[in-house]
Amino acid sequence: MRIARRIACCAALPVAMLAGCHWPGRPEPGPEVPRPEMVQSFDVLYGRNCSGCHGANGQDGGAAQLANPEFQALVDDASLRDVIAKGERGVPMPGFGRESGGELTDTQIDALIQGMRGRWRKPNAFGGDTPPPYKATHAGDASKGEAVYSAACARCHGATAQQPGKDGSILDGSFLALMNEQTIRTTVIAGRPDVGQPDWRNHIAGRALTDDEITNVTAWLIAQRPAAPGQPYAAIAPASAK
Repeated sequence: MRIARRIACCAALPVAMLAGCHWPGRPEPGPEVPRPEMVQSFDVLYGRNCSGCHGANGQDGGAAQLANPEFQALVDDASLRDVIAKGERGVPMPGFGRESGGELTDTQIDALIQGMRGRWRKPNAFGGDTPPPYKATHAGDASKGEAVYSAACARCHGATAQQPGKDGSILDGSFLALMNEQTIRTTVIAGRPDVGQPDWRNHIAGRALTDDEITNVTAWLIAQRPAAPGQPYAAIAPASAK
């Protein structure tokens, strides 16, 4: 009898050992990690791809305030999709679509746009006023833009790069190196409430900026961009050898 029991125990031991063994390469119990292209959650997609520049909640970041209802009302779905998928030239906005070397699929880009609209778009964001178009309809005249800057921008941003205003200089070469025409135009029209930047209706007391004025001041600001940003001081000639 004792021999039979020992044989039964010995036979059961390998089975018990195998049941508790974790084979090399075998995943641990728990939820599987989805493939990157299967992720459709707005929170996950936005957190991984957008929050670093645009802020955790679409504001207070270094780039455009996506949570600004006026921005959401100004830009249409096609333009927003184009920027996300292909990026923008002249600014640190890469293309996230697969055709541009990114990792996002078309459906993931759609999920980002739908999430932004659902959370940050509000009805009647402009209070009945009609804003200038998102994109300029003609080239700006930089020679007319300086007067617009003096009237609409200088009191907050300073008359020159060497004389910054209370809200910082937007004539600084390093700042302008990170801007393009569309970025400036969008900011002038929609503003940035998170940093106190007014929209196109509140730059000049008593009236709104016209489309032509916005186009011209944008062209003038871009014309102030230096050829070698980040080098505000003239090169110092080396001292002559004694």
